[in-house]
Amino acid sequence: MPRKIKSGLIQMSIPLTEGQGTIEEIKQAMIEKHIPLIEKAGKQGVQILCLQEIFNGPYFCPGQDAAWYKAAEPIPGPTVERMQEYARKYDMVIIVPVYEKEMPGFLYNTAVVIDAGGKILGKYRKNHIPHTNGFWEKFFFRPGNLGYPVFQTKFGKVGVYICYDRHFPEGARALGLNGAEIVYNPSATVAGLSQYLWKLEQPAHAVANGYFMGCINRVGTEMPWNIGKFYGTSYFVDPKGKIIAEASEDDDELLVAEFDLDMIDEVRSTWQFFRDRRPETYDRLVDL
Repeated sequence: MPRKIKSGLIQMSIPLTEGQGTIEEIKQAMIEKHIPLIEKAGKQGVQILCLQEIFNGPYFCPGQDAAWYKAAEPIPGPTVERMQEYARKYDMVIIVPVYEKEMPGFLYNTAVVIDAGGKILGKYRKNHIPHTNGFWEKFFFRPGNLGYPVFQTKFGKVGVYICYDRHFPEGARALGLNGAEIVYNPSATVAGLSQYLWKLEQPAHAVANGYFMGCINRVGTEMPWNIGKFYGTSYFVDPKGKIIAEASEDDDELLVAEFDLDMIDEVRSTWQFFRDRRPETYDRLVDL
C-alpha cells in the first residue's frame, strides 16, 4: 500500500521588531501570527508540519545584544507546550524550532519534534554554528551535542538539519544512514550567494541520500538589523532532486505537498549510493 504523506511548511514575516515591544511581546506576537496557518494546516489534513528557524521571534543574530538571551526557554516550555496542544488537536506531527535554554549559559538553536498526539519525541540542536558578518551565531548558541537523530513519528521517519547545517554534506549523509525518510531544514537566510545555493545544496542532499526534504525560509526584512531580505521560497524536493512544491518569495504562506515515501525504495534500488559507499577510504575527512 502506498505510504502517502501530506506535509506542510510555514514561512512567516515578523509582525513586531525590536523597539516595538518587549522581547516577550515580540515572541507572543509571532506565535499568534502563526496560529491561523497552523490551524489551516490541521484542517487541511497536514500530517507533518515544520516551522521556520526560531519561529517565535526575529533572527536577532546580526547583532550581539545579550538582551536576547532572555528569549531562550526550556524544553518543554511555554512555546513547545502550546504547540503540543495543536499536535493533539489535529493528530499532526509538528517540528518546532526554538531558542533553547538548557541551563544558564547553555543556549542552543534547537528544533523539537512533537509526534501526532502531542508527545515530545526529542530534539535536534544545530551542529554547525556560523560566526561571520551579519550572522554572529556563536554569540548566542552553543554547538549542538545530540548528533543527527532520526525520529520515528506516526507518519514517517523524520530528521532535522537547521539553516547553516545545509552547507555540510556530512550531517546530511548521517541523517540518511540513520534512517531519515524526510529531512526538514528550517532556515533564516537572506538574498545574496545564499539564494543561488538555496536550490542547489538541498536537492543535492535529497539525491545523494535518497530522501525527501522540506526546506523553510523566512520572508520580509527585519528591523533594526536589516541584513537584507529573507526571500522565502520554501519548498519540498523529492529523492530524484525534483522540487515538487514551492512557496513565494514575499508572502506569509502555508505550503502543502503530498508525496509517496515508497519513492525512496524505488530511487535507492536504482541509484545504489549507500551500497557503493567506501567508508574505509574516508578516514582523512575526520583526521583533518
